[in-house]
Amino acid sequence: MSSLCTLQPQASRVTRMLNISKVQLPLQLPTFSRSSDRLLQPLWDYFLFNHYFLISSPFFPVILCFSSYFFSSLPFAVLDLLGDKVPSIHRYKIQQERRPTMRMMAKSFGRAVYNHLIFVLPAVLTQTCFMPSVALPSSAPTMVEVLIDGLAALLLFDTQYYMWHFVHHKHPQLYRWVHAIHHEYMAPFSWNTQQISIPELLTVGFWSNLDPILLKCHPFTTWCVTIFSIWMSVEDHIGYDLPWALNHLVPFGLLGGAPAHDMHHQKPNSNYAPFFSHWDRLFGTAILPGKITEKKVVYSL
Repeated sequence: MSSLCTLQPQASRVTRMLNISKVQLPLQLPTFSRSSDRLLQPLWDYFLFNHYFLISSPFFPVILCFSSYFFSSLPFAVLDLLGDKVPSIHRYKIQQERRPTMRMMAKSFGRAVYNHLIFVLPAVLTQTCFMPSVALPSSAPTMVEVLIDGLAALLLFDTQYYMWHFVHHKHPQLYRWVHAIHHEYMAPFSWNTQQISIPELLTVGFWSNLDPILLKCHPFTTWCVTIFSIWMSVEDHIGYDLPWALNHLVPFGLLGGAPAHDMHHQKPNSNYAPFFSHWDRLFGTAILPGKITEKKVVYSL
């Protein structure tokens, strides 16, 4: 893709497209490098030139997070509703005696929508009143930067959440008032991923925004981490031990996946890490999937 060298042709085309030639542009548009040997540069130039106002908006991370959660969860919600009508998939369900109902799904999804409408969006709107917008870089990250910085962000968040998760399960009051809402159901399902309290949402959101800043991640890397981490979170909650899931594709049991987190919902004092398995192994909180001797509970409408 050929790139532009000056700001004026770029701004002119944008204003013509939006029919706002007499309105001053609220954001500073980036300039483009004449050439680049970076593999992601054409893609980054495309985003900057065609979707700058969207990707530079403070609401873009919220849109990205919620849409990733919605579209990652929806296929598994359909599979839960179909149940044994799709035997090729249903045979991988971990707790086959427990099946989420429409009411359970609506409650979990409703909580996620409520959290975003009542707390997340107003918080972002307030932030825009006090913090200036940040111009996006003109250069794309290298593939190595995306992989290394992305992995570092995932490992850092995994460490932070492991400690937070461990403390909230060991402290009865913290568990009751902050984390218990996520454990309403012993058998997790996809919409249950973001059935969390406001304090937990604020904590997770704080780390998710702070970690890329501390690691000096490129915005494109941050977006990739956001999508990938939400996919991993949803996959942990789907309740299916699919053979093509990430925990089977990544070797040496480095990822816990749905079996580990499903076990956490059955035995809450185990498998605290959200993604990886090394902290649970090191601190002796890892429990391998197996049969549970506790009394079974069947949820219904």
